[in-house]
Amino acid sequence: MPENRQVIIIGSGPAGLTAAIYSARANLSPLVIEGEPSSTSDQPGGQLMLTTDVENYPGFPEGIMGPELMQNFRSQAERFGADFLTQKVTRVDFSSNPFQMWVGETTYTADAVIVSTGARSVMLNLPNEFELVGHGLSTCATCDGFFFRDQEIGVVGGGDSAMEEATFLSRFASKVTVIHRRDELRASKIMQDRAFSNPKIDFLWNHEVTSYKGESKLEGITVKDVNSGQEKDLALSGLFIAIGHKPNTDIFQGQLDLLENGYISTQSDSSLTNISGVFACGDVQDFTYRQAITAAGSGCMAAIDAERWLEDQSG
Repeated sequence: MPENRQVIIIGSGPAGLTAAIYSARANLSPLVIEGEPSSTSDQPGGQLMLTTDVENYPGFPEGIMGPELMQNFRSQAERFGADFLTQKVTRVDFSSNPFQMWVGETTYTADAVIVSTGARSVMLNLPNEFELVGHGLSTCATCDGFFFRDQEIGVVGGGDSAMEEATFLSRFASKVTVIHRRDELRASKIMQDRAFSNPKIDFLWNHEVTSYKGESKLEGITVKDVNSGQEKDLALSGLFIAIGHKPNTDIFQGQLDLLENGYISTQSDSSLTNISGVFACGDVQDFTYRQAITAAGSGCMAAIDAERWLEDQSG
């Protein structure tokens, strides 16, 4: 069994890597179990690994590629002594301290744990989807809306998130088509009214997206009428998928208190979970803001919370 660590960080997006920087600078010698490479956001570096241009992260006036930004975070953490394990935690036991985490058949233990496993956008799971993310296909209007100025784009979904995305995108796009598979929205009345009254937003009811057009960038989509089965093509330069997010919390069920939506419950204005010594940060506990900058800030909070908690235990 590997030696016990003061801090283990599970996950390595902006939150986990910021926690690693702060923990390492506090001489806590953190081990970051960053996950395994994959085609989804559940991978080392998190959701930003699927993002091309990041233009809203302070300090980069010309913008920066998502993977490059995450590599910068990682290099900074390594510079201060953080260790990395590019594997996936498959099971945890937070019932007693030191806490236990399993990576394959190997058990790792730590006095404090920072959970930063993030969340992933629910996708349509259509062919060529992964390749088109960042090339006309997006899950974040705040991140990518600016790139579609004066263009015709679509939004998939019928809830508050979809209406919020469509309304925001109407600031830039010449036309926004909301594609919904039902004949009425699930969104709250105020969000519906806002979208219905927006002259730039159209609605395509009872339709679902069946395929993407374009190889290296999105050139359009095919949609199908769910009642008649008839298909037609739409020429869109951008498509935003807004059918929800799913936090990566499966391994924490029965270990940490989760909210009804699956996100980790943390105490107000802190990263503290219901287990003393276990902290959570980033999109695994934030379903409101979901930005790289807020994730990084919460990673800083988690590292400071963990450092102070460890001091209290030793004092």
